[in-house]
Amino acid sequence: MACLSDESWDSLPKMLSKSVSIKEDGEEETNACEFPFEKVFPVYAIGIPKPDSDFVLSFSNSGADPIWDTVREEAKLEAEKEPILSSFLYASILSHDCLEQALGFVLANRLQNPTLLATQLVDIFYDVMMSDKAIQRSIRLDVQGYHSLQSYRVAHALWTKGRKVLALALQSRISEVFGVDIHPAARIGEGILLDHATGVVIGETAVVGNRVSLMHGVTLGGTGKEVGDRHPKVDEGALLGACVAILGNIRVGEGAMIAAGSLVLKDVPPHSMVAGIPAKVIGYVNEQDPSLTMKHDATKEFFEHVAVSYGGKSTGILDPKNTERRS
Repeated sequence: MACLSDESWDSLPKMLSKSVSIKEDGEEETNACEFPFEKVFPVYAIGIPKPDSDFVLSFSNSGADPIWDTVREEAKLEAEKEPILSSFLYASILSHDCLEQALGFVLANRLQNPTLLATQLVDIFYDVMMSDKAIQRSIRLDVQGYHSLQSYRVAHALWTKGRKVLALALQSRISEVFGVDIHPAARIGEGILLDHATGVVIGETAVVGNRVSLMHGVTLGGTGKEVGDRHPKVDEGALLGACVAILGNIRVGEGAMIAAGSLVLKDVPPHSMVAGIPAKVIGYVNEQDPSLTMKHDATKEFFEHVAVSYGGKSTGILDPKNTERRS
């Protein structure tokens, strides 16, 4: 995946306007179809159950990346509103050619220390992200706890390539800087939310599925009585409340909800709600993905602004039922 040139960005609005239904002078364009925002923008922002991650990646591979374009657009708007941040926004976002390059720069500068230099980390992050399509998808689908998650993903890639000492060094810095301790061997899906992203601990053999939300203080740990595969497995769409501790090689079923402060020592059935110390089933939930029921900061107004900037005066592609999250 190559970075996008300025020419690519200049041609993007024209390319997208062909995909968006636009009304000008009271007449609707012919041969227009709705631009699939729900497939491009993060799952939590739009409120759909499953993003098409291959579709998201295909935009980048085709030379257009609406998500990166949106980041740049928002950075420009904020620089105009807060001139004091213009240098920061230029260095972090506007001076870079693609999302991977900007993210690598930001993470390197957050994680540097006197013996782990930013210039070295930039090369590491950039090389890993530009060659790993799974990371390219994930950085466009993850939601909160973003910097800690993407740093973990680079550390995980290094771990799988046998560069374990460097991966562990990154884990140590991630823990120091972001307050999130994820072992680089852990396996984590995409569309992840770490709310507040503080105090989360995920052990070496833990597995976290797609679209899982973890509140602050969640621990996916071991009991101290097992060896080998000794950490929890959390299936898709689960919601883990604040300060939940899940210990041992047990499974949290798809779409399960775990109440804040619970201690989970046994398997949790899919779509069940558990609470207590130790946790017990107290009911069942109707939502396929409880993790998506949370309210987040993305607004209809911002996405409407993006749509207009892509296509013209009016798009007609966003309506309340597309932007409201399930409750």
